[in-house]
Amino acid sequence: MPRYLSMIRIDEQNLPTEGFPPEFEQRMGALLEEITKAGVMLDTAGLTPTSEGTRLTWSDGRISVTDGPFTEAKEVVGGYAIIQAKDKAEALEWTRRFLEIHPGHWTITSEVREIAEG
Repeated sequence: MPRYLSMIRIDEQNLPTEGFPPEFEQRMGALLEEITKAGVMLDTAGLTPTSEGTRLTWSDGRISVTDGPFTEAKEVVGGYAIIQAKDKAEALEWTRRFLEIHPGHWTITSEVREIAEG
């Protein structure tokens, strides 16, 4: 079965200040338990802020190093999931369910891409 990477993109400059609503963690926990029991979830995690990150860029035969935060980026990868699904449609369905758990006034984007095997 193919594997897919779901990259959760957020606007780090405009994160909601009110935090997660009380029922959010319960709904998220239930979905993660369901997707794990279904044998779909292989790995998932949130990422630290870009202020704690470092970018290495290869250009013109040289490496440059830039420490975060990366203020020029509108959206950054704030988390990821690696899932194993029968096809892209199933991967997109699980990702849709993940996004719908979040409060309606938040803006979160997920980019889903198949992991190239071989």
